[in-house]
Amino acid sequence: MIERLLGDDVRSSGRYLAEVIYGANDGIVTTFAVVAGVAGAALKPSIVVILGVANLLADGFSMGMSNYLSRRSEMDYRATVDDGVPTDADPDKSPANTALVTFLAFVAAGWMPLIPYLFGVDPLFPSSVAVTGIAFFGVGASRSLVTNRRWYVNGAEMFLVGMAAATVAYVVGALLSGFA
Repeated sequence: MIERLLGDDVRSSGRYLAEVIYGANDGIVTTFAVVAGVAGAALKPSIVVILGVANLLADGFSMGMSNYLSRRSEMDYRATVDDGVPTDADPDKSPANTALVTFLAFVAAGWMPLIPYLFGVDPLFPSSVAVTGIAFFGVGASRSLVTNRRWYVNGAEMFLVGMAAATVAYVVGALLSGFA
């Protein structure tokens, strides 16, 4: 159905959908985990920014490189199984491209939980929760541009999964607050 409305190019533009969703979701989750953990431990807001930015860039790089190694390993395995003849379904989807897409999606979406802290939007933590929830829903809903699922189902699914992970981080921060 989506091909009839928007043409075949939309399907091919979804070639990196897994990397975009994986990177964006993990970027939001891990950055918000820092925010929620620090808020749960009742530490200074400046700690959120320091740890959040450090996490954003280091974990984003790690995710990209892990994706590179994963894709490279998959290609090497397929070549071995198929007697050295590459049978990759999408030869244009190189390990370097998947790594870059994952990294960019991670960093672009991962900034969202930090926005209230960077711009001083009070109350800081509740504002971060709101921005994070909107980011989860927006990234999830955007999947409907290249899938046949309804936008609000995709958005709600990613919102629920992401906020569950964020809740875990907040609870752990609150439980460990005595160590700070």
